[in-house]
Amino acid sequence: MDPFTIIAVTTGAAAAAVGAVVLAPVALGAVGFTAAGIAANSIAAGMAASGGGVLAGSTIAALQTAGAAGLAGSTTAVVAGVGGAVGWLTATAAALI
Repeated sequence: MDPFTIIAVTTGAAAAAVGAVVLAPVALGAVGFTAAGIAANSIAAGMAASGGGVLAGSTIAALQTAGAAGLAGSTTAVVAGVGGAVGWLTATAAALI
């Protein structure tokens, strides 16, 4: 790869990592995991109702915790890593076309 392609791929990966971290709380709120609890008539409410309740340690409980308190540092690192990987793969594929 030439230097400009490397810069483009790296920039794409970094932008995706930052975007994933910034948008994760927005996405959680949009589906109904809010600071005040699970929003009525939301996707989150449907998830909670279909499972018959919210068990401690379940995916729904973890999403609600993240929606109410924000993402933990370790979760932020994972979200950034996944976002960066997706950005890198996308930018690399685009550079090869």
